[in-house]
Amino acid sequence: MRNSTFYPTYFLLVGIPGLEHEHIWISIPFCIIYILALLGNLLVMVVIFMSPRLHQPMFIFLSMLAFNDCLLCSTFAPKILSVFWFNDRAISFNGCLLQLFFIHSFTSLESGLLVSMAYDRYVAIYKPLRYSTIITSRLIFRLVIILLVRAVVLVAPCLVLIKRFPAFKTNVIAHSYCEHMAVVKLADADIRVNSIYGLFVAFTILGVDLLFIFLSYVMIFNIVFRLPSKEARLKAFNTCTPHICVFLSLYSMALFSFLSHRYGKKIPPYLHIIFSDIYLLVPPMLNPLIYGVKTNLIREEIWKILWKH
Repeated sequence: MRNSTFYPTYFLLVGIPGLEHEHIWISIPFCIIYILALLGNLLVMVVIFMSPRLHQPMFIFLSMLAFNDCLLCSTFAPKILSVFWFNDRAISFNGCLLQLFFIHSFTSLESGLLVSMAYDRYVAIYKPLRYSTIITSRLIFRLVIILLVRAVVLVAPCLVLIKRFPAFKTNVIAHSYCEHMAVVKLADADIRVNSIYGLFVAFTILGVDLLFIFLSYVMIFNIVFRLPSKEARLKAFNTCTPHICVFLSLYSMALFSFLSHRYGKKIPPYLHIIFSDIYLLVPPMLNPLIYGVKTNLIREEIWKILWKH
């Protein structure tokens, strides 16, 4: 199978190359992180849904982020665990493309939601008296539609470009899930178009979103430092701190995973894969912890719900 080209009906996921004998041990933290991510984000959604005073734009964005994180984790984590636990490495060709599409679409949506939350904080601090007239339900709905369309429009061509390959050198993916470049590198064809388009999508999403977030917080801190009251400045900083923590955790891991996968040739392959997995698993676990710990309203509502029961 490795000596001739062919068009596969399925792919085989290696898991973490070079650490196959450690899969059972590696699966333990992976499973714990996945469970914590699901439980944490479900708790955030339930609390926001059940608490009328949390029916505000900031928390609506947060509930959508939590929902997206649940979907993102569930797109790949169960398959990774089945590889680790049962050596269930096979995934159909179309199933692999679907997983690729959903992973990259949900990460695109995650990034877009973080930009929306940065804009929400900017309006709340810069124009507090007009906040409720600017950040309306209609605006939130439109933003979500735009972000969904952006994800589909940018990610879908990746699938089309992969489907056009006439043959593949192997069907063994040296990865724990169907990552775009990991699949593309298997093709027995010129992959420059796919590689260039992958870079374009990554920088269009990460680059543009990071720029908007950076500009938003430059303007936010410019306003905060001019506030006359120290108490008001601290309140504004406390409002923004959870968002900054989430941005740093997501984008630092995303950039490391993205750049090391393409340019870190001296980094052992298993480190590439582990960081790719961490990039998708850890931020969804951290988001509810960061917001739950740093946001007083959510913390108070959680205690109310717990004491009622």
